[in-house]
Amino acid sequence: MGKIISIIGGTAAVVVGLILAFFAWGKAVVLGIQFMIVFILILGGLIAVIAGISEIKDSIASKKEEKKEEGKKD
Repeated sequence: MGKIISIIGGTAAVVVGLILAFFAWGKAVVLGIQFMIVFILILGGLIAVIAGISEIKDSIASKKEEKKEEGKKD
């Protein structure tokens, strides 16, 4: 019986939340979604830049290591 009550209570909470989100606080929800899109774009861009810089550093380090190994073989 407790499982059924939790399903009914959860469904009621979702319905009330959707009603409040879209009718009572619609502008705030839209503003929050807009903020999250901008935040995710900025954060994703920063991660991409950091990954690119790290990859360039690794590439330079591996080229230096290859040159050292070639010098030791001669």
